[in-house]
Amino acid sequence: MTQDTRGGIAQAAAAALCSLAALAAPMAVALAGPLLASSPAAAQTAQTHAFAIPAQPLVTALARFTEISGVQFFFDAGMARNAQSPGVTGSLTPEAALQGLLAGTGLTYRFTNPTTVTLVEAPKTGAAAVLPTIAVEGRKSNSTAALSELPDPYAGGQVARGSRLGMLGNRDFMDTPLSTTSYTAAKIEDQQAVSMAEVVSNDPSVRVTGHAGGILDAFFIRGFPVNEGNVGETAFDGVYGVAPSFRVLTEYAERIEVIKGATALLYGMAPNSAVGGGINIVPKRALETDLNRVTLDYSEESQFGTRVDVSRRYGENREFGIRFNGSYHDGDTQADNQSRTAAVGALAMDYRTERFRGSVDLIHQAEDFNAPARPLFLTTGLATPDAPNNRRNITQSWEWSEITDQAGLLKGELDLNDQITLFANFGGGQTRVDRLFGAPTILNAAGNTSVTPARWAQETDRIVGDGGLRGKFETGAVSHTATLQATRYHDEISRGTVNAGQAVLSNIYNPVARPAQSVAEPSSLPKVSETDLTGVALADTLALLDERIQLTLGLRHQMVDSRNFSTAGAVTSSYSEDANTPMAGVVVKPWQHVSLYSSYIEGLSKGDVAPSNAVNAGEAMAPYVSKQYEAGVKVDFGRVAATAALFQLTKPSGQLVNSVYSADGEQRNRGLELNGFGELLPSLRLLGGVTLIDAELTRTNSAATVGNRPIGVPELLGNLGLEWDASFLQGLTLTGNAIYTGSQYVNTQNSQIIPSWVRYDLGARYTTTLGQTPTTVRLVVRNILDTNYWSGVSSFGGLGQGEARTMLLSTSFDF
Repeated sequence: MTQDTRGGIAQAAAAALCSLAALAAPMAVALAGPLLASSPAAAQTAQTHAFAIPAQPLVTALARFTEISGVQFFFDAGMARNAQSPGVTGSLTPEAALQGLLAGTGLTYRFTNPTTVTLVEAPKTGAAAVLPTIAVEGRKSNSTAALSELPDPYAGGQVARGSRLGMLGNRDFMDTPLSTTSYTAAKIEDQQAVSMAEVVSNDPSVRVTGHAGGILDAFFIRGFPVNEGNVGETAFDGVYGVAPSFRVLTEYAERIEVIKGATALLYGMAPNSAVGGGINIVPKRALETDLNRVTLDYSEESQFGTRVDVSRRYGENREFGIRFNGSYHDGDTQADNQSRTAAVGALAMDYRTERFRGSVDLIHQAEDFNAPARPLFLTTGLATPDAPNNRRNITQSWEWSEITDQAGLLKGELDLNDQITLFANFGGGQTRVDRLFGAPTILNAAGNTSVTPARWAQETDRIVGDGGLRGKFETGAVSHTATLQATRYHDEISRGTVNAGQAVLSNIYNPVARPAQSVAEPSSLPKVSETDLTGVALADTLALLDERIQLTLGLRHQMVDSRNFSTAGAVTSSYSEDANTPMAGVVVKPWQHVSLYSSYIEGLSKGDVAPSNAVNAGEAMAPYVSKQYEAGVKVDFGRVAATAALFQLTKPSGQLVNSVYSADGEQRNRGLELNGFGELLPSLRLLGGVTLIDAELTRTNSAATVGNRPIGVPELLGNLGLEWDASFLQGLTLTGNAIYTGSQYVNTQNSQIIPSWVRYDLGARYTTTLGQTPTTVRLVVRNILDTNYWSGVSSFGGLGQGEARTMLLSTSFDF
């Protein structure tokens, strides 16, 4: 990195830190005093929220109350079945709002902990009054049961207080020595996000490289690619191998969690060897209050859809829960010649007792495109042309794709006693792809393109299982939360291709319709590869001084076995290696609402096999170990939180030097992340941040590329999202969002580049009651200025086309 570059990054970092300080200072003055005077549990119940719950049946009013406040309920359904709530409006504490909701219902309440309430019948007239009590002791953050509980929403409800750290379970963000973000179901619904990609794009360290209107959601996290292969790298409830491979639709997601950086200890090696970060889907579970929700939605040009969400709990103690989420969408999209049909069915069942918690998740997801958008490649030496109109789609109307996913996961946890929990997971999934299209290449500055369609079919089968023990014990003044886990992941890929199409010429600015081609379906799908990832891991979090100092230490032994096959079924190459990946992280809380942390953690990628033109042809490289160092500070003002993190992540790679293939390549990314979220005011919510990345190819096989910037990694990324509850109309919320992405190189020679871009989104939602039916209307317009832009570059140089101005409208009814 040159001195000028260092100076530019330093100046940008200083400016960003000053901006954050300017934002934080007045909030600190206003909020620090009362917050430091209260205990964490008391603060939880003292926080105010903007409530706008109209009169309606009590059970649906309580469901909306839970979405806003995060407080959960236990009660006999029959007791509240016919009760009507008068509703409540205003900036109130959960307790004050609950008093208003229960007025005149004949019911009262009792807090069993700061986020759980039991409803009981109010005492008869003349009987001794029983005052509600608030339990302030709560659970310690490191209790074994707390590891599997869903962290509470943070103020504002857009993100949660914590995330699942793989084998370590759920951790509050203030107790986590890594950078994490967990987006809530409320955020997903209010954004009207179709797929996971639209949600994680709210994080300034994450950018989607997939094409708008395409079949694959791929990402860069901290400047490294994630989910670019044929096997998905999204975890489902902490387990790889269950979530759909190409795109994860949002209907069944309660939380979408992002862990930035290497995660080998936490989740094991990612199926496609990603090291930049991990994404986990937390599935929806049955709520404490019954829910019947129907949502009707529309997006341009004529895409209509219906979603249903039904939740029930049964049993004397409501121990058995069932929740179904389903949807169907069909119609034309905003891209020329393109239509989309999608169907989702997700069933979640759970059972819980004092000592046991079990769940079953079943998912069916199908998504079909006519004229699916494709990434575009540049001819060698061609300067990147201007982005075309985002509605232009050079994929022919007769090209198509069909992707179907089926998956299931069985989970169980048994508390052997108050200190030890036994857990086990077993599941898997199947992805079936059938498609007819090709990969277009831009030939010249005029935007002419050429592509040869091919018929391609693939079936991916995955099986995963893990199990282990979590325990809590003490050694003197030090408390321990230890986890021992064994994992196994297996996948098989079968594929058939028929390359019988004819070249199609078109233009990105003026697409040309060509005669339809018919390419026969592959006669068979021979197995082309299989992979086994097995591992054993042990981790322990040591805490002392009332958890003001927490030290996490862990080690995973990972074994990687893979085989490639010819069409005749013979093994053409094989790979079998192992590696140890440690983690060490420390959190120190010098003050109650401030966490200082640092950590070291490794990522793991499958090593290459030396190619046939190397003198060591056939030699298997040991797994590539990526190393991440991170340090940061997190400040929780109670209603608003701010975080800052410095990181360095290096990833080795194989390359040919003097006819010898070796693990001699390296990419190093250094960066600064600044993030803020929460409620600036009772009616104003913030979600945003800035990421600065200094990325460099530190070792290559060409002196001309050493020191260059890697493909697809911007220097500066930023997000700013605001929500305001309008003062002039009760129930109305106005939203705005801005996304900035810096310029990116398309090749390692840094001779091809796409410019920086910024996109603005606007929206509104209105909550009211139609008759006795709570109703929410949501409107979002993405890319309000209809800016044309290249959205990003994949690690292999494919250009993604930005999203055209798109209006999304939905109406939800809670019956």
